[in-house]
Amino acid sequence: MNLPLILAISSGLILTAGDIILKKWVTSSFTVYYIVGLILYFINMNFLAQSYRYENIAVASLLMVIFNVITLTLVGYFIFKENITAYEITGIILGIIALFFLEFGKN
Repeated sequence: MNLPLILAISSGLILTAGDIILKKWVTSSFTVYYIVGLILYFINMNFLAQSYRYENIAVASLLMVIFNVITLTLVGYFIFKENITAYEITGIILGIIALFFLEFGKN
């Protein structure tokens, strides 16, 4: 694996953790969840910024977001029992296709 991919995936995982913590904050209003969620977002942005040193900004950002959306979709479905619609699955697939166009469409 290369460093930009590791940074983007790590960023996506940290962002996912922040999203999950903030979802817990919304349901509990426990202030510590809010603070921890914001700290995770800050750490996520640092990983993303570092990935910009090695990869095109659009590609690095999209990779992080697609990874985040896929993991959040799985967490939402299996942990929070949220439904996934065909429309949402289509959006994820289109995001993955866009990532391939951005990454492999380079000259």
